Amino acid sequence: MISVDGRTLSYDDVVAVAHRFEQVTLSDGVPDRLERDRAVVEDIVDRRVPTYGLTTGLGTRSSYALPREELEEFSVRTVRGRANAVGEPLPVPVVRAALLARVNGIAGGGSGVRPETVRLLVDMLNARVHPVIPEVGSIGASDLCQMAHVGLVVIGEGSAEFGGEVLGGAGALRRAGLAPVRLGPKEGIVLCGASPLAAGQGALALHEAGALLLLAQAVTALTYEGFRANTSPLDARVLGLRPAPGQARAAGELLALLAGGVLPGNGRRVQDPVSLRCSAQVHGAAYAALDFASGALDPELNGCGDNPVVLADTGEILSSGNFHTPALALALDTLALALTQTAALSAERMRRLLDPAVSGLPANLSPYGPERSGFAPLTKTAQALVAEIRLLSTPVSTDPRHGADAVEDDSTNASLGALRLTRLLDRLRLLLAVEAVVAAQAVDLAKPPRLGTGPEFLHDAIRKRVPRLTDDRPCGVDVEVVAREIMRAEDVRSTLRARVGEVS
Repeated sequence: MISVDGRTLSYDDVVAVAHRFEQVTLSDGVPDRLERDRAVVEDIVDRRVPTYGLTTGLGTRSSYALPREELEEFSVRTVRGRANAVGEPLPVPVVRAALLARVNGIAGGGSGVRPETVRLLVDMLNARVHPVIPEVGSIGASDLCQMAHVGLVVIGEGSAEFGGEVLGGAGALRRAGLAPVRLGPKEGIVLCGASPLAAGQGALALHEAGALLLLAQAVTALTYEGFRANTSPLDARVLGLRPAPGQARAAGELLALLAGGVLPGNGRRVQDPVSLRCSAQVHGAAYAALDFASGALDPELNGCGDNPVVLADTGEILSSGNFHTPALALALDTLALALTQTAALSAERMRRLLDPAVSGLPANLSPYGPERSGFAPLTKTAQALVAEIRLLSTPVSTDPRHGADAVEDDSTNASLGALRLTRLLDRLRLLLAVEAVVAAQAVDLAKPPRLGTGPEFLHDAIRKRVPRLTDDRPCGVDVEVVAREIMRAEDVRSTLRARVGEVS
């Protein structure tokens, strides 16, 4: 059971709810907080205080005073009028992550919705009623046009997936034993507002990025073993002379993975190619970018991104810029660029293993020599993956688009940044699998007397699923098996985390 309080939701919590369907509950104290906020909303309505999105219109119509009798219907029109997203439905885990992020944002206070509305969102998560949210529609000025599709289901409209079937919103709720709610003043804009898609999908992406960076370290260590690399660039004394962000952590992890083998201090060459020699610097930069992204995402996941916001202590509702996410968009762009550097290095390490003049191993790692193709054609696959990753690293935070004329004149594309990062990670996982398959063959041919504990574990895991290459055969299938059954496996990830231990 994941207890939601609006302030302490972690990436692990998001993954548990999104992928493992963990149940969700509101923490003690949240209902009282919601009641206090709602009392402020009702007081503002009763006193007819001009308040954006509550007693006035939205966007360019913010100067229009709404009649009291229209406030509830205005909430419904807000939802209906903004459900304009298009494209393929988002995957269920992303929808669940977004719902959880919205519930958590509301639970922390400042939104002003009634407790029963939040409870329906929680009940939808627990009953696995998943609104159909098209993948295109957010420019990062709140995820309005996508989250409105959640609002439609809340009022018994739109579409939702339940039990593997897509139904009308009312039908999905009914089958789950739930009922739609009648929206009160302000609730429409709250259901559409903030950036829960950017936050939810961003949390899933950052969690996966951390796992893939550790896998990149393990694959690099396996390549080190096959190449018989010089480990002196990982020496803490060397790194201490220029302490670049993250490099000490990356180097320490590599040494921890290589511990127990004969490689440390026994390299084959005085100086290796940059793709091996500077792995700690590049992976360290990626770790630093991940830390930056985590710092930018946490306020979105555990903060109030509403506009306007309710201040229960003073009884005010104030206009807010908390929906704007430039730091998150910039951080997601930065991480995408850092992971592209990581990807480029992986492809180059793999190519060095195939070059007998550099690796000291048979050409293309074929035991039969140059009359066989070996892994040479796989370099094209690696380069194709790098090309796609490079394309996916194009910054989106520098391409703002306007919304309502003269009012909404900047945006961040944060949700697009999170979606793009998710796709990039899928390609990076495949690329690391390419290097892993090739590095395992290099180890087989190099025959080091003893591997480090990390490379030994990874090599054994690969060989349980993929045989060593003798004569030429299709290798794409091998790569996909490694990507799916090793790179995604939680037992592999947890074992590698244990190998690096306290270094991280």
